[in-house]
Amino acid sequence: MKKIKIDEIARRAKDSSRKLALASTDAKNAALDLIADELIAKSGRIIAENRKDVSEARKKGLSGALIDRLVMTEKTIRDIAKGVRDIAALPDPVGEVLSEWRTPSGMRIKKVKVPLGVVGMIYESRPNVTVDSSALCLKSSNAIILRGGKEAINSNRILVRVIKDALEKSGRPSEIPQEIIQFIDDTDRRRVYEMVRQDALIDLIIPRGGEEM
Repeated sequence: MKKIKIDEIARRAKDSSRKLALASTDAKNAALDLIADELIAKSGRIIAENRKDVSEARKKGLSGALIDRLVMTEKTIRDIAKGVRDIAALPDPVGEVLSEWRTPSGMRIKKVKVPLGVVGMIYESRPNVTVDSSALCLKSSNAIILRGGKEAINSNRILVRVIKDALEKSGRPSEIPQEIIQFIDDTDRRRVYEMVRQDALIDLIIPRGGEEM
């Protein structure tokens, strides 16, 4: 397997985030709707890859609760796709004016919401987080680096592929390049340590999981 270089992944995310920051609301919403469509269209492939993870989890004797979180069904995928459409229907947070005032000298000042840039998402066995976090970051004009748990590696890999396929179909590479979604396809925990050291390229890291993580 080719060695994953976290700094290169972070650089690609940072470069693409600058394009995404200028994307129109219509372009982002259209891309989100395409992601939802692609999830439904590719549900068979997603479930097939998910079954590999579930089978491996059962072989390892993982808890029933963890396996329940891992399993993806047609209904699960429909619910995830609906969640993506719901995000598309939300108001665009970028450019929202939080407050404004005028200084004694007459200068007008506004406090406006802007994208963070690059978000790193570290999570465990819920593959839906791959889609939910990608959709939220796209809506808010942030690139994302995904690092899921080893239990869901096949599920996460196919979900990222489906999302990227949808972005390619959107036909707007100058606004919404595929590179806004980056996936660390390596379950070695050392990659997490490398990821959190990329503070010059990753603007925010969100760890989601239990105490061990």
